Amino acid sequence: MGILGARDTHAVEEMDRPDCDPDRLDRTYRQFALVNRALSGWHGLYRSRVRPLLSTTGRATLLDIGCGGGDLALLFARWAVRDGIELRVTGIDPDERAYRFAASREPVPGVQFRQATSAELVAEGAAYDIVVSNHVLHHLDADELQSFLRDSSTLALRAAFHNDLRRSAAAYALFAAAALPLTGSYIRRDGLTSIRRSYTVPELAAVVPHGWTAEPHSPFHCLLTYRKGAE
Repeated sequence: MGILGARDTHAVEEMDRPDCDPDRLDRTYRQFALVNRALSGWHGLYRSRVRPLLSTTGRATLLDIGCGGGDLALLFARWAVRDGIELRVTGIDPDERAYRFAASREPVPGVQFRQATSAELVAEGAAYDIVVSNHVLHHLDADELQSFLRDSSTLALRAAFHNDLRRSAAAYALFAAAALPLTGSYIRRDGLTSIRRSYTVPELAAVVPHGWTAEPHSPFHCLLTYRKGAE
């Protein structure tokens, strides 16, 4: 079947190892801002899916689960300001290293970062208009995925959108070439590992609970969508 014929659930990303090089990890978080802005397609998702659900007259809230270095949370805040939307963004990550990097960035009004899990926020009784994640799903095992989606649907007042990589030979080959200039970080090596670990759309559709919809977002991404009340 080849290395992309089935999910490689045993592969481990270098940046997830507790003993990974801290300097390379910091460079990875810095380079994520470029990679996510160029390749993840979130600006289009914001315009077509997120912005229509956000109020332009009152305060709205958004939660970014597994925020990593915090670049997506900051982008959402800046896009909302440009559109005249008062948006409070919370980015959470259980990894202390990711939290420390995100919290050290230049502050943007309306954005806060926490070292926390989605389960902890559920236990607090927290809720947000929109819940999102970027490139998180492929990190989770089968039980963790179900818990993650259950937490997301509990935390979301209006909708949840989880954007993840879509496994294919084309995605693997193109990323291998495109990421060559990104030296001194884990971006290229871990990105290829992430593609091997990621789902195809039919695979994702087969494992998500009722109420969630899996669809292709781009040639290289899957999108999971949940809308409150549509179960």
